Formats: sequence, structure tokens, C-alpha cells
Amino acid sequence: MMNNKLTKPYSWLVISLVLCMIPLLLVSADQHCTCDSTEKPKNYNNGETKALTKYKLVAISSILAACVVGLSIPIFGKRIPFLRPENNIFFLIKGFAAGVILASGFVHILPNAFDNLTSPCLELGGGRGRPWGKFPLTGFVAMLSAIITMMIDAFANSYYKRLHLNKALPLNEEDIGHEELQGSVQQHQDLHAHHSHASSFSDTPSDILRHRIISQVLELGIVVHSVIIGIALGASKSTRTIKPLVAALTFHQLFEGMGLGGCIAQAKFKSRAVAVMFLFFCLTTPIGISIGIGISKIYNENSPTALIVGGVLDSASAGILIYMALVDILAADFMNPKMNGNLRLQLGANLCLLMGTGCMSLLAKWA
Repeated sequence: MMNNKLTKPYSWLVISLVLCMIPLLLVSADQHCTCDSTEKPKNYNNGETKALTKYKLVAISSILAACVVGLSIPIFGKRIPFLRPENNIFFLIKGFAAGVILASGFVHILPNAFDNLTSPCLELGGGRGRPWGKFPLTGFVAMLSAIITMMIDAFANSYYKRLHLNKALPLNEEDIGHEELQGSVQQHQDLHAHHSHASSFSDTPSDILRHRIISQVLELGIVVHSVIIGIALGASKSTRTIKPLVAALTFHQLFEGMGLGGCIAQAKFKSRAVAVMFLFFCLTTPIGISIGIGISKIYNENSPTALIVGGVLDSASAGILIYMALVDILAADFMNPKMNGNLRLQLGANLCLLMGTGCMSLLAKWA
């Protein structure tokens, strides 16, 4: 039986909660920055305050609904025969979802991280001589997070493959000759390699493990960014800023939910684990908005601490999402023999990929 301590979502849940609370703690402690906000401060009357609160409550409900729908389509869609992971339609869904995730990293998150870590407010706060003033920290952190994600992916998979291989071999090596043992190992590896390349949706323990790692690391990258945009929206003091953000973030979370849901559907988690990941993704942005509402009077998005913490976390999130989209989703599916042997499926998946990147890139105009 496969040891799945590292495949449970609860360890990632704790890590994500710690990362998500860092911006709140540090920004709240640095509330007396003199750098002017891009939104001119103004005194609000009761009517304007109520309007702001109304839009933020609408944002919570609409984003929550979008998260639920986005995750539900692939997770519960597998109960419908033509939406099951082994069917061609699932390649198209994952192609679109991977395009969304890729565009989120390149077009939404990474540029925002560059803006934060190159902001003039950091120079006013004495940041010219710091690393973010002399060094391209955004690209470095994104690169480092992608490398760490690859290491986690590689080490976890190699560990469980060795564990699975050892269980398939005899316990006492003295009972068989060295050559016979080597032949048994090679035969097992060849069989596993053949089975892995036959289909990206196989049910071997190694494949299930890989899908579980992918889904958990992907959710980690998504929720780190989600809490930041949630706090920013909740702390916003302009209805003109909030109105387009509500619509844009609703579609943003809908599409990201589809991408994450596709990975969760393939991971074959137990119902309780699926529920934990489902709730965590759906509630992260609404909770971030609620936190933003609570600290809106003291929160300054242009304070040095807010810019540095937000920029570093966004950079790390972008690196994770870009790696996961390119390596774990697109490379695995687009190099699959089933797709390479079907020209119509290949063209359809590429078209869905372009549609996903196009739709998500278009949303960057508003968010």
C-alpha cells in the first residue's frame, strides 16, 4: 500500500496559511508610510462607505460562486462519461486550463511583482541600496521557486518509485542470483516506463502520486496569490477600482478553478481530502477580501513592507504556476502518444491552449 503521508493536503494547508498571513502581519505593522497612494485620499460620507461595502460583499459572493463552479466542472464532471479523464475531451479542458494558469503567471502575477519591487516608494523608504534596488529580485525569486518546485516534484516521485519498486522485489536477495535480480529490476522499470507513456491517465501508484503532488503544489501557488489580491480588493477605497476588479477576478478564479479541478480529478483523493482542497481554494480569496475590509483604515498598499512582501510572494507564486503549467500539465499531455497519434485532438488541444491564454490575458486589462 502506498505511503501517502506527503500526499495529504493538510501539510500544504498549514504552509499556505502561514504564507497567507505574512502580508497581513507585516503590512499592519508598517502603516505610517508617507508615500502617496495611487488613489487620492478623500473623506467618505455614509453613502459612499455603504457603496464600497456593498461592492466588496458582491465581490465575496461572486468570487466564491465562481470558485465553486470552476472546481466543480472537472471534479464532478468525471461522473459524466464523456468528461472522464480518459476521454479526449479532458485533454481539451486541461489545455484551456493550462493556458489560464500559464497566463496567470506570466501576464497577471509576474508583472505585478515587478511593479511592486521596482516601485518609487521603495526608494523613498530607503530601498535604493537594498537588494530590490540593485538586483532583479523578481526574476530571481520566480526562478528559485520554479527550481524548488521541480526539486520537490522530482524527489517525491523518485522516493515513491523506489518504494514501489522495493515492494515488488524479493525481500531476500540471496535467494536469487545477481544477474536475475538485475533482470527483475530492469524488467520492472521497462514495464513501468511503458505503462507510464501509454497514457497520462493511468492508475499506477506512481502516476496517482504525481497527480497528487501536482494538484497540491498548484493549489499552493494559486492561494498565495489569491490572498494578496483579496486583501488588495478588500482594502481598496475607490468604487471605480472595485467595479472592474469584481468582474475580472470572478472570471480569474473561475478559470483557475477549472485548471486546479482538472488536476484534483486525476489525483484520486479521498472525499475528505477533496473537500479540504475544495474549501481552501474557494474560501481563500473571500477571506482575503474580509481581511482587507477589516484593515482598510490602516492598510497602505504603497508602503515599503506591503510592496516587498507582496512582490516576493507574487514572484514565488508566478514561478510555481509557470513551472506547473509548462512541465506538469502541458508537457505531460502534449507529448502523450494518444495526442500525438490524433491530429484532430492535437489541433483542438492547441486551440484550447491559445483560447485559455487569450481569455486570461484579456482580463489583465481590468485586473
